[in-house]
Amino acid sequence: MHRFTHHQKLYMKDKRILYVSSEVIPYLPETEISSMSFEASRMVNSNKGQIRIFMPRYGIINERRHQLHEVIRLSGMNLVINDMDVPLIIKVASIPKERMQVYFIDNEDYFKRKATFEDEAGKLFDDNDERAIFFAKGVVETVKKLNWSPDIIHVHGWLASFLPLYLKKYYDKEPLFENSKIVTSIYNQGYNGKLSAKVTEKIMFDDIDEKHIEELKEPNYINLMKVAIKNSDAIIFGSEELPEELEEYLKGHDMPMLKYHKKEDISPAYLDFYLSKVLS
Repeated sequence: MHRFTHHQKLYMKDKRILYVSSEVIPYLPETEISSMSFEASRMVNSNKGQIRIFMPRYGIINERRHQLHEVIRLSGMNLVINDMDVPLIIKVASIPKERMQVYFIDNEDYFKRKATFEDEAGKLFDDNDERAIFFAKGVVETVKKLNWSPDIIHVHGWLASFLPLYLKKYYDKEPLFENSKIVTSIYNQGYNGKLSAKVTEKIMFDDIDEKHIEELKEPNYINLMKVAIKNSDAIIFGSEELPEELEEYLKGHDMPMLKYHKKEDISPAYLDFYLSKVLS
């Protein structure tokens, strides 16, 4: 066990950290992303910080077993995705023994199917781009409704990776986030193939200029992460090895970066990074 210095505990005390992840244990199987999202949240929670965790409510999550329930006062908004009104449903559950709440972004059309990102044949869902846009906007609109202003927004997983872009280029006038710092963890866990070729049009529909999403003309995993990186304030290496092209791309960016730490070692490293590099 690592001993925390007294001041780390003290400084985390009133810090608010928003975790936005495509997957979190125990709701989905253990992967680097799902366990890192969980461990980082637990670490801040146990060091007196305030956290909120958001993830999509995929159809494979057993609502009864995990005791998800709808939060009526947060549900019922419509988000506009590619010129369509799409209803947003918010559910919530508590991680047993951890006293941590998880908010689930849900919608019948996008998240009811009994799979995460691809069909039984291993083919990416055609609407993964819209699901990612919906997830990003759904998180922000819900946090606005909670009126909760995060010091740090920590993003995990490619389905969450439109969030930095939307915060910097769509919600940039939103006072709730004006001092929020965006940290993106980069993983080796991506996807093969490409998102819909229309993804740039759908993002431009939200008045985000084409020049901000040049990379998405070819919407593969690497390019999606490039857009996330350039809209982030700090980067964490979530996997020991990253695709070479991303490693090269990161070298061209001057921002705080934290090298890879195994999940049992993240505690002092992530806390110190949050406090001395991201928030300073």
